[in-house]
Amino acid sequence: MLDRLTNWIKQNLLNRTRRLREEAFEIKHHIVEIEGESYFVAQAMFPDIPEILGVERAVYDGLTPWDRTAFANELRRKSDRLYLVIRKNDQLIGFIGASFDDRLKQAHITNVAVLPDFQNRGLGAFLIEAIIKKAQFIEYRTLTLEVRRSNHNAQALYLKIGFEKVGVKERYYFGDHEDAIDMSLDLSKWRGGYHGNK
Repeated sequence: MLDRLTNWIKQNLLNRTRRLREEAFEIKHHIVEIEGESYFVAQAMFPDIPEILGVERAVYDGLTPWDRTAFANELRRKSDRLYLVIRKNDQLIGFIGASFDDRLKQAHITNVAVLPDFQNRGLGAFLIEAIIKKAQFIEYRTLTLEVRRSNHNAQALYLKIGFEKVGVKERYYFGDHEDAIDMSLDLSKWRGGYHGNK
């Protein structure tokens, strides 16, 4: 009897989390204002993949750490992945992706990139905070990411938002085998970082 009750409670909690996630993942295309400029934000779709790859090439010196197939596979996983794109004058200028694990109550930013000409305008922080708010809405505990050891600008942004350095993955990145810094954000304590509660 106790086992049946315990299983029923667990199942109801899982179902509630799934319902919350479905609600959180319903993204309406909309205009946002970031540091005085208007941008268009939407959930990523398959036709966005070529432009996403273009952002990667611009950010990573002509390379695409993730290929078309990897992004397509991610976008197919609608129940535990969320990808957002941001546009200016119909040009895709940045994107973010995250995975969501109901069992661990943990979200993980898989990738985030903004075209170099649009960096330092608050767009990366906006995208990260959008994922933070989604993860908080579905009552997750932590948000994690990896960042290259040499990418001091990104690390500074993540620290400003509220992430903490929690470890190192040696020789993590494909190709050059650079180390990755593991970073984590305690969602129960986050009350607004870079953009506050806007």
